[in-house]
Amino acid sequence: MVIDGLILLDSLLVFSYTGQTNSATVQQSMKAIILSAGQGKRLLPLTATTPKCLLPVDGSRPALEIQLRTLAACGIRRATVMVGFGADKVEHFLAHCPLPEIEVTTRFNPFFALSNNLATCWTAIPEMTEDFTLLNGDTLFEPAVLERLLLAPSAAVSLAIDRKPSYDDDDMKVSIRHGRTLAAVGKTLSPAVVHGESIGLMTFRASGVHAFRSALEKAMRDPTALQRWYLSVIDSMANSSMVEVTSIEGLWWAETDTPEDLADVRAYFSSQRATLSVFATAGPVGEP
Repeated sequence: MVIDGLILLDSLLVFSYTGQTNSATVQQSMKAIILSAGQGKRLLPLTATTPKCLLPVDGSRPALEIQLRTLAACGIRRATVMVGFGADKVEHFLAHCPLPEIEVTTRFNPFFALSNNLATCWTAIPEMTEDFTLLNGDTLFEPAVLERLLLAPSAAVSLAIDRKPSYDDDDMKVSIRHGRTLAAVGKTLSPAVVHGESIGLMTFRASGVHAFRSALEKAMRDPTALQRWYLSVIDSMANSSMVEVTSIEGLWWAETDTPEDLADVRAYFSSQRATLSVFATAGPVGEP
């Protein structure tokens, strides 16, 4: 159901949405891979026993549920959740709260306690057999964000970016050349060459799937691999000119790295529900 631009799925407010094209008609075969193996230590003590992806963000609904419903709203019907810390709890949640709109499986990363997300991506290689969307387990966004990425000019690898006046040390900054071609991505780029930041959402199509798999295999042979982020692999692929960026400026997204991030996300959903309440109780325009 849609109420003045507010999408509801199974009585859940998903987000405001203004896209003009339904990606479900063009993304029938694309699957999603969600990187949710980490504990989220910066959110301790909240994540002492609960995986970050299961922390509630919209009332009692956890981030993982919001992500899956958002994917489904964009026409993606299959997802693999990469699990590690608290894997049993994630799988219990998925088994007891199934979503009819999307088929969900899990894959375990046995190195989760020792590694960053490069190793999780490498563990996910068996899932990378077709076009897919890759997203961080702590990245939340409105459906229009993924719609814009899916409907952007086709590229082997597409990276969603946002822009803002300044960037901090923790931002995964990007540098661009020739309009949309990625030149570099990393946390330590010089401010002089920074054109935006990665939001933790990508698509891989056709040759990009094989190229990413090969780059992951090569990267994992490096002695420092367990301490690296998967975007370091994307950075190494930038020289091939196959990675393009899509700006999602003006649309809502957030990550939940810190308690402050989590509070902001919860406040956002609370405000969205307040908006929904106003729409649901208001009569037709012109009525008192």
